[in-house]
Amino acid sequence: MKKFLIIIMTIVFVSGCSGDNERLNENEASEAVARQAEVLVTDLDIPWNITKNNNTFYLSQRAGNIIKVNGENGSKTIQEVDVTKDVSHVGEGGLLGFILSPDFESTQKAFAYHTYQQNGEVFNRIVVLQLIQDRWKETSILLEGIPGGRIHNGGRIKIGPDDMLYATAGDAGNPDHAQNISSLAGKILRMELDGSIPEDNPITNSYVYSYGHRNPQGLAWDNRGKLYSSEHGQSAHDEINQIDVGKNYGWPVIEGDEKASNMVSPLFQTGEETWAPSGIEIHNGNIYVATLRGESIRVVNLSGTEVDTVFEGAGRLRDIFIEDQSLYSITNNRDGRGNPREGDDRLFRLPITK
Repeated sequence: MKKFLIIIMTIVFVSGCSGDNERLNENEASEAVARQAEVLVTDLDIPWNITKNNNTFYLSQRAGNIIKVNGENGSKTIQEVDVTKDVSHVGEGGLLGFILSPDFESTQKAFAYHTYQQNGEVFNRIVVLQLIQDRWKETSILLEGIPGGRIHNGGRIKIGPDDMLYATAGDAGNPDHAQNISSLAGKILRMELDGSIPEDNPITNSYVYSYGHRNPQGLAWDNRGKLYSSEHGQSAHDEINQIDVGKNYGWPVIEGDEKASNMVSPLFQTGEETWAPSGIEIHNGNIYVATLRGESIRVVNLSGTEVDTVFEGAGRLRDIFIEDQSLYSITNNRDGRGNPREGDDRLFRLPITK
């Protein structure tokens, strides 16, 4: 990775090392992060998605609420979420993707993706919420019945440059879902903002935009309008895919750099190293990746030929939001798989410099 593309705030704490002389203790690690990053708010509880309006952040938390953060002074307000089917915060499920509507300032509306249970089964749904007196209320349902489970719920939602709503859906722990085009699981889904199926979707009368995915958790577009997604592999082999309409990305038939007829191999895969990539953003021709197991922010160029680590030491990272020359991320050290430190979970800012 060329030096002028690297975030300058890099720290040297490596969480996988052992031995007192090779590893910073928790206090030293927290101090190192504090020196290198501007911590905007602390004591969050498994935040999942970052969205922002002017100088106000809205963070979804898996337990089922929204945290409103004042970007100037770091004050936070818990906003409850009223939905017609309760948020199921079990395993990897809960209140996941959350984005503001493009007309948020006039409508106070947002889109959310959350897990729920019905008749003893687990599903995910996409709904419209409206902010009314500091409380989010469900106003309409865009899509229900997306297979869910304790693992692999996907959950990222974003609005593309075509003004369509895209959502990632994991295989819900059942790999067969991914190759079944009649199932919504193991897919990237695409819909109009009112929940209707676009006429130019690749499969008639279907939300499916691409399939053969294991657990995609990131979506981002480059300046040419090309879509990219991050995806959890099985026992490493995590992937960054360039998503083309109607294509089959191989899971569970192939993964990593394996190849098969009529299946797309990834732009980049991690080999025997596990990242567990989640939220991604594209900036200046590079894909910035928040990694959970990798406990770092990685940068992959758009050709998939160069990779660098530009920030580490804060623990598990769930999402990335880039605005102007600032990168924002959130830790997920309280999700049951991390090592919580004082102040976790946190929202922090890093400057990006050429």
